[in-house]
Amino acid sequence: MSAFAADPGLDKLLKSVENRYNNSKTLQVLFNELYTPQGKPPRSESGTLLLRKPGRMRWEYSQPKGKLFVSDGKSFWLYTPADNRAEQMKLQESEDMHAPLAFLLGRLNFNKDFQNLQSRPDGAATRITAQPKTDNLPYTAVEFVVAPDSQITEVKVTGFDNSILDFHFDREKLDPPLDAKLFQFKPPAGAEVVEGDR
Repeated sequence: MSAFAADPGLDKLLKSVENRYNNSKTLQVLFNELYTPQGKPPRSESGTLLLRKPGRMRWEYSQPKGKLFVSDGKSFWLYTPADNRAEQMKLQESEDMHAPLAFLLGRLNFNKDFQNLQSRPDGAATRITAQPKTDNLPYTAVEFVVAPDSQITEVKVTGFDNSILDFHFDREKLDPPLDAKLFQFKPPAGAEVVEGDR
């Protein structure tokens, strides 16, 4: 039985979002990312996000310029030009707060991945709040803002340390042609390459 049976409107909305993203193979969207550590001032970053199933993503930052976050489906790579440093992490070992966005890379299933889903109007859109079903993730709550066309325009993640990571998405393109080479990371010349601690 669906966990959303008590709210047919929410159930219908979640199914339409699942259909939108599960039926696309690639995605391109502009993003603005606001990270607010507990007790510290927020930090804003922006750029273009490219996704390709299965399990590939590329965050090209325009602010700060040159920063790059790439997943080839097996590993994450984070390149910071200020340090000329590239860090590699295995996908299953990564505790990066980008993890809640990984649902766009596979089979989106709200009922499987989240619990305590609730919705409320947010202008013309709908804001959905949810909690992860497992405790071994680096976040405790997620909010999705869904436009009338079923497009996800915001994902807000609350970390277990009470940090907030808020993504706003714009100019989404479904199924653009994206070369597989975009998701292969090659460290720039002279870059320090390190493996993550976990």
